[in-house]
Amino acid sequence: MKLKQTLVLSGVLAGALCVAGAAQAKSLVCVWDVSGKSGDVYASALDYALAMQKNGADIEIKNYVDERVAIEDFRAGQCDGVVATALRTRPFNTVAGSIDSIGATTIVKGGKVDIPASYEVVRKVIQAFATPQAGKLMVEGNYEIGGIFPLGAAYPIVRDRQINSVEALSGKKIAAFDYDKAQSVMIQRIGAQPVSVDVTNVGPKFNNGFVDMVTLPAVAFKPFELYKGIGSKGGIGRFPILIPTVQVVLNRAKFPEGFGEKSRQYWLSQFDRALHVIDVAEKGVPAAMWNDLPSDAIPKYVQMFREARIQIAKEGIYNKRGLNIIKRARCNVNPADAECASQTEIE
Repeated sequence: MKLKQTLVLSGVLAGALCVAGAAQAKSLVCVWDVSGKSGDVYASALDYALAMQKNGADIEIKNYVDERVAIEDFRAGQCDGVVATALRTRPFNTVAGSIDSIGATTIVKGGKVDIPASYEVVRKVIQAFATPQAGKLMVEGNYEIGGIFPLGAAYPIVRDRQINSVEALSGKKIAAFDYDKAQSVMIQRIGAQPVSVDVTNVGPKFNNGFVDMVTLPAVAFKPFELYKGIGSKGGIGRFPILIPTVQVVLNRAKFPEGFGEKSRQYWLSQFDRALHVIDVAEKGVPAAMWNDLPSDAIPKYVQMFREARIQIAKEGIYNKRGLNIIKRARCNVNPADAECASQTEIE
């Protein structure tokens, strides 16, 4: 009888040890940061790993400078999670990826771009996605969005500042990331020529004159040496074509139950930290390189972006439900806008 009890006790202890071991297994999160281990995204990811220990996750961070490789390693199962731009992570969750749609978070009041209000739209969308009610929307198959934070408004950066209107863009060569079909669709709509680029060559192609315009946030200004392409004739239009985000995608099987929601809440708490990083990057751009678009060009851009979003959604590239959620956030921030007469962006 004692032998039997001993065997049973040993089995229970062994099982407990296995459970404990499973709970302590490391989860590898692959993190893209164009600046490598000295970058702000990587630093934020390290803090995230530390903070998530109290939620039962032992996270190890692996840095990637090439975003494509990080995504491929995640897709192949070599990473349990990945931190990358939404343009890359959209295939894992199209609702969350909608936040990076062209012009979707840009607010114009009184004929002028309101950049703080535009960031408030982004904040409200991230808040909505972080609620328990939105939990199901953040899951597609085995993948779950574990957090979103802004990378910074993406501005039109041109080699010649005379390219400052919809009409002036006609016939120009504009960089389009080869993994985002929406960019090519948009560029073709305005009669310009999309030129395929990725993060490894977008800077050189702009700086060496292979494209007339790129759309990038200020955090890319120094790493991509964009000042070389801007020179004395170019400039940066103070008009957010979109506000790109970085998103955390998790393999649900590799993290504790309920971890995704806690992770989203954590990244929501880091929103103001992200805004500070963006502010520092924008202040690091020489003031003489910034320029405001002509006031009569702004409404044309807004209308063009809205029409493009609807067309691109009809083509199945943008998620309709995601666009409608973002419109509600826009109208919450700017209820006086004429578009708010209707509740949805697209049926």
